[in-house]
Amino acid sequence: MNPGEATPRRLRALPSRLTNQAALTANRIVDKALAQVGVRRYHYSLLAALDETGPTSQAELGRRTGIDRSDMVATVNDLADRGLVQRVPDPEDRRRNIVSVTSAGRRQLAQLDELLGAAQDAYLAPLSAADRRTLIDLLTRVTDYHRDKQD
Repeated sequence: MNPGEATPRRLRALPSRLTNQAALTANRIVDKALAQVGVRRYHYSLLAALDETGPTSQAELGRRTGIDRSDMVATVNDLADRGLVQRVPDPEDRRRNIVSVTSAGRRQLAQLDELLGAAQDAYLAPLSAADRRTLIDLLTRVTDYHRDKQD
């Protein structure tokens, strides 16, 4: 019997459940890939955001990445200890920090991009290139719609 066939039909027909099950699998694959170099998803999110937007406050990074404030502090501390980001007081408001990615952080990000590319290929292995583009489009539309509803 196919493992999916053991799942009750009602559950297999719930998009919310299927999305959650797919996310659990994706997270497991991504976590395993990132663990090869001793990093976590938060590390990648923060480095990617900084690379794209440039030096930014920790608060703004939290808003852009969805990382909670307490997790943001720990993540920035960890990346700063590794020399992947630099944190300096904001000259306009000394109570807040501006975080920027270092050249070592950019090199780490390039390595992580490669690892995550391979992880995405492993996760989406049963799908054609066209199906992958369709899935990304559909998931983007659903998440954008609900994110816009929260604002």
